[in-house]
Amino acid sequence: MLDIAQSWQVLRFGGPVIYPLLALAVLTAAIMIDKAYVYWRYAQPSPLLVRLVNSGETGWAELERQVAIADPQHHIARFLRVILRNRDEPAWWASSRAGDEALAIEGSLARGLWVLETIVTAAPLLGLLGTIYGMIHAFNLFGTHGLVDPKGVTSGVAQALIATALGLMIALVALFGFNYFSRLQARTLDRMERIGTRLLDRARLERRKAAVRT
Repeated sequence: MLDIAQSWQVLRFGGPVIYPLLALAVLTAAIMIDKAYVYWRYAQPSPLLVRLVNSGETGWAELERQVAIADPQHHIARFLRVILRNRDEPAWWASSRAGDEALAIEGSLARGLWVLETIVTAAPLLGLLGTIYGMIHAFNLFGTHGLVDPKGVTSGVAQALIATALGLMIALVALFGFNYFSRLQARTLDRMERIGTRLLDRARLERRKAAVRT
């Protein structure tokens, strides 16, 4: 508790710009925790579903049963549900509906990423503003007869450095989070595209074989 209190005193010494910087830090942490939960809870494909999709011998009924018992909000299950519902329609129709669902899922996965991207730029700028504020405070200590308070100058410089360091640290965390979750989003959408292509190709092949037999 003593370390936390000391850290807070150091941060408060950084001036009024520290408060919006701390708000950005809290927002960054909240978005990253939310994104991590979403990917863990709603974007991880079920191993059983993956095996059923990859197995060309699995019946459509078993696939539909497994998708039906999955979480309705799960992104992969939502995507598969659209494909299974439209697999008997013309190929262009099924592909269009699958593409629409993929776009909706992409929007859900991208939620909050623009905020992280904004924080990457805004946090250093706020830190720079704190730097300017601290330096102005330091220079104001020079009077007409020279330096009035030497300690005040050093405190103003320290104030500037604290704001700059905090802004850069927040920006770095937001940058790593943005890049990491953007990569996860791309991997999830790529996995969905491969799953959808495999199922739609299977449906086309079965319709073609049925047409040949008739």
